Amino acid sequence: MKNNQFARITADHQTVIEELRRIRFLDDLIEDEAMPAMVYRLLLRKAFLQVRGEQDFCDKMKNYLATPETDLNDYLHASTPITAEVFYLVALQLCGFLAEIDFEISDPLAAMKKIQLPAIVCNGAWNKDQVLDAWYLLLTTHTKNGQTFLDQLTNQGYFVPFYSLDVHEKPLFFNGKAQAVFDTSELIREVVYVEAAVDSDHDGKRDLLKVEFIRPADTERGLKVPALFTASPYSQDTNDEAGAKAMHNVHVPLTEKQPNELKYEDIAYKHEERALPDPSPVSGKSKYATETFHREFSYTLNDYFLARGFAAVYASGIGTLDSDGIQTCGDPQQTAATVAVIEWLNGRRRAFTNRTDHIAIPAWWCNGNVAMTGRSYLGTLANAAATTGVDGLKTIISEAAISSWYDYYRCGGLMVAPGGFPGEDADVLAIETLSRMKAPADYQLRVKAFFDEQMKQMQRDMDRESGNYNTFWDARNYLKDVPNIKCDVLMVHGLNDWNVKPGQAAQLWQALRSVPVTKKIILHQGRHIYINAFRSIDYTDMINLWISHELYGVSNGAKTLLPNVIVQDNITPETWTACEDWENPDTPKTIYYLTPQRLVAAPGDSGVLSFKDSLVEAAFNKYCAHPDQWACDILNEEAHTLSDNRLIFKIDSASEDRIIDGRVRVRLKAASNRPFGMLSIQLVDYGEARRLNPVPTRFEMRGIDLGYHWREEHLNELTRARFATPFKMITKGHINMQNRENTWKVNELTPNQFYPITIELEPTFHRLAAGHQLGLVVYATDFEMTVRGNQDLHYSIDLSGSHLTVPFRS
Repeated sequence: MKNNQFARITADHQTVIEELRRIRFLDDLIEDEAMPAMVYRLLLRKAFLQVRGEQDFCDKMKNYLATPETDLNDYLHASTPITAEVFYLVALQLCGFLAEIDFEISDPLAAMKKIQLPAIVCNGAWNKDQVLDAWYLLLTTHTKNGQTFLDQLTNQGYFVPFYSLDVHEKPLFFNGKAQAVFDTSELIREVVYVEAAVDSDHDGKRDLLKVEFIRPADTERGLKVPALFTASPYSQDTNDEAGAKAMHNVHVPLTEKQPNELKYEDIAYKHEERALPDPSPVSGKSKYATETFHREFSYTLNDYFLARGFAAVYASGIGTLDSDGIQTCGDPQQTAATVAVIEWLNGRRRAFTNRTDHIAIPAWWCNGNVAMTGRSYLGTLANAAATTGVDGLKTIISEAAISSWYDYYRCGGLMVAPGGFPGEDADVLAIETLSRMKAPADYQLRVKAFFDEQMKQMQRDMDRESGNYNTFWDARNYLKDVPNIKCDVLMVHGLNDWNVKPGQAAQLWQALRSVPVTKKIILHQGRHIYINAFRSIDYTDMINLWISHELYGVSNGAKTLLPNVIVQDNITPETWTACEDWENPDTPKTIYYLTPQRLVAAPGDSGVLSFKDSLVEAAFNKYCAHPDQWACDILNEEAHTLSDNRLIFKIDSASEDRIIDGRVRVRLKAASNRPFGMLSIQLVDYGEARRLNPVPTRFEMRGIDLGYHWREEHLNELTRARFATPFKMITKGHINMQNRENTWKVNELTPNQFYPITIELEPTFHRLAAGHQLGLVVYATDFEMTVRGNQDLHYSIDLSGSHLTVPFRS
């Protein structure tokens, strides 16, 4: 195991004393004690929370080694000096590491270094100050289960006596982070209905949105807390059967598109001011809601912070169960509905206790500061809200989030499905998330007819036939409004996420370069996943540091302490590296030229290579049924079924490790035998290796407690595959040959005429190991993402006009 901590603050001795006293590890008894061994014993006594008697404590200490020959009880009983070797041998055990498995008892300091745990190393016997400094550092150090030692004590009840603190003493911060001094058994759950400035179902009334929130009971005693707001169209349930029925057929041919001379201005979305219905009248006011709920569709990161002085707010938005409106899949109406909840939390929008009585209820318990959290669609709505510049939104923590919906359902003028969901499109997602269907009377009598018509219109507007960028998609492109962002941005994205592809985060990262906000990004090697329960990185601590600063104004140095970019290594497990930037335009570029089967540093042999796109029926049907098999075979030179359907080029084996940082670009001089065609590209790491699994391994069910007698999370990590594989796709890209200028302009494609075409692949951060080969695979139909026409298409590549550009870190 390797520990990677980025959010731990280094404290001077005076700060150590002040903060240890604040959390009551330092008291008058320890202050008056001069002997370092006795100070250490008193600190340990406070940490053994599950024993009450002195003899019980002594018995527990007998389970711990102080030296290879002496248990902790005997060692302290003899008043022997405390040394680094003794302290860290005990610390490893306290943190759950196993002797002779995780560390050698004869050399605990070597184990601390190997596991990357922080330590105070000095020769000889420690004095009292060194013991206190080391104890403070231990409290902020991660245990084997991925939480700090203080969090481990928290989960055992250390902060229970703090529940009764006066509200003026809450929240409580230690090492710059909020601590769990709030009683989760007394959390208050309420429901309100926020009135949004939209009428998405055209019923002549502003849409009311159901909002569920959980707040600490201390708010009843005058404490105002910030809100973690998760906008999730899924949280009131989904219509999986209806969504499956609405899926589009991907077994359709690619067709010729009519050329056009469109400019961006011709298809740009222009906001139309529509007269809104008048706001609802107010017949009274109340401080308390009249509706509650039993269990929310929660996010465990929010659960963690409910014990630490934050409220958790959940809203599904327009078109969902118990709310008004219809689902619109990312359009400005959905953004406005999301923003309405923030405005209510910030005191600038109205909400009601129920849908009919017009009793207004303010968010009187909120300090007006909001952070948005969540992954995928949830993080997407955080991106959308941020681009409005709404007041009160201090930061977004957007994980695997969309920044432009076109790039989710299309690519380069092609229908390109998110990985794992062939046939899905914007209308399918709208149907899946219209949970008003779960209330038959509401759906059938009030909204079904209108929604059905809107879905027909959406199908026309999203234009699956052409795959072009148009006004429909421009309305759902949040990148246009990035200059409006006023909040700080923390992004998380998987470099192996082929659902929401890495380019979604990269293009937002690039757009933010000219915006005066703080931005951070964490890139992991997983797919479409959460990483808050990983044991190798202090993700929860980083978020705690971040939102303690953003929402409570704590001066903890979060903006400078947290690296701009943190990247998980793709070769060595549990290895995370801090970087200054990602996809920097100034990263040096290396050009490789295409020659038969090889990529070379200088222009080589000219000539033309060809491949086809059709397969015999049996092979075609096999790959349609098993696209995962196709994904393996398209890269495998030994898979002869596809030998004629692809071209593979490789560089010579790398002499040293090299890091690809950013977007790879491929320039092809290509021709099709028909007046239409598509090209797909994969960049591949060829070399035998046990690679990281992109899906987390579960180390322990419910292995992480989120507070004392509170909720739990599974302990996860990305681990090496059991067996070696000969290759791995690094990244990919697609283009319709008729959209070689841009995604809205269609060019003529004369059969068998060569055209220069540039394909941008999804950005990456990949370490190519010494001895491995970088490979380029050129093909057409992508059975995981594109349409599958099985047409008699033949493609030719003129090598003299073709090359690959790779951004290698210097």
